[in-house]
Amino acid sequence: MDIRTADLCDQFSDELEICEPLFGDFGGQLQFGGPIATIKCFEDNSLVRELTAEAGNGRVLVIDAGGSMRRAVVGDMLAKKAVDNGWAGIVVYGCIRDSAAMADMPIGVKALGTHPLKTDKRGEGQRDLVVRFGGVTFRPGDWLYADEDGVIVARRPLVK
Repeated sequence: MDIRTADLCDQFSDELEICEPLFGDFGGQLQFGGPIATIKCFEDNSLVRELTAEAGNGRVLVIDAGGSMRRAVVGDMLAKKAVDNGWAGIVVYGCIRDSAAMADMPIGVKALGTHPLKTDKRGEGQRDLVVRFGGVTFRPGDWLYADEDGVIVARRPLVK
């Protein structure tokens, strides 16, 4: 999938929500897109582990980790699980770890930053709900597109 968010903004700006420029690129795939699946969690990645074990079918996992800069909710093992199960990408409003390993994986990963400490496993969090950060509302089933220029969201698919 050839994704150019600038071109999509030029063509579909009235249909898009454009995320504030918060994220760094950490995966080996800089351009990615697909239908959104969501998780809301705070310093607990139990649901991330569950959802990445499911068939991704080209979806993008959007994780609202509350913007935490104290723990990483995704590491190389969960990113590898997401690759193996067909996820197109992961966007984390929070931190990831094992960034060098992720850089070699064929998956898009955007996050606020890196942190070496893993999360707790308390079984807390919610999935498949509307989350909001970076000035954008992320709804399950909406379409996220990302590249080196940013993250945008549409209510329908824009790229084939």
